[in-house]
Amino acid sequence: MKLSEEKLSSEKVFGGRIFDVCVDVVALPDGGRAVRECVRHPGGAAVLFVRDGSIALVKQFRYLYGEELYEIPAGKLDAGEDPRSAALRELEEETGYRAAECKHIMDIYPTPGYTDEVIHIYCVESARFVGQNLDEGEFLGVEFVPADEVAAMIFRGEIKDSKTICAVLAHFFGKTLPKKA
Repeated sequence: MKLSEEKLSSEKVFGGRIFDVCVDVVALPDGGRAVRECVRHPGGAAVLFVRDGSIALVKQFRYLYGEELYEIPAGKLDAGEDPRSAALRELEEETGYRAAECKHIMDIYPTPGYTDEVIHIYCVESARFVGQNLDEGEFLGVEFVPADEVAAMIFRGEIKDSKTICAVLAHFFGKTLPKKA
C-alpha cells in the first residue's frame, strides 16, 4: 500500500502574521477521505553557537507555556529568506554576536502532526560581539553555559525546547555518527 495522501480541497480559515490555518480534505491510501487541520508556517532558522566549550542559550518567557525557557537563538524566516542568512541574523539580533560563517547541522520537523514548519539548524564556532538588536517586544537574556551542563540540563528536564535538544545532541554525537550521503 502506498503511504501518501492527496489533497482534494483546502480552505484557509485563519491568516495571521506568523502562520495560516487551513482545513484540507485529503484522499487516504485506502480510498477514504479525511480532514486535516494544517498550520502553514514559513519555517525558521536556529543557531548552536559554541564558544570556548560553552553554548549560547537565550532565556525568555514563552506565553503559551507560562514559563521561562532556555533555547538556542532562533527565529522565523522572512518571505524568500535564505535559512543560513536568517540563522546569522537571529544570532546577531538575539545574542549580539556576528558570525561570517555557519555550518548546517540538520533540518527538523518540530510537530509533523499538524504543521509544515521546518527549522533549519546551524552551528557557529566563531563570532565577534557587536551588540544585541532585539525585535520590538522581544525580551530575553543570554547565557554561555558549559556544553556538559547544557546536556545535563536537558536530561534534568530544564531544557524542553525541541530545536535546542536536537542541536545539542547533534553537537555531542554528530562527530561519531555516519554522515548523510
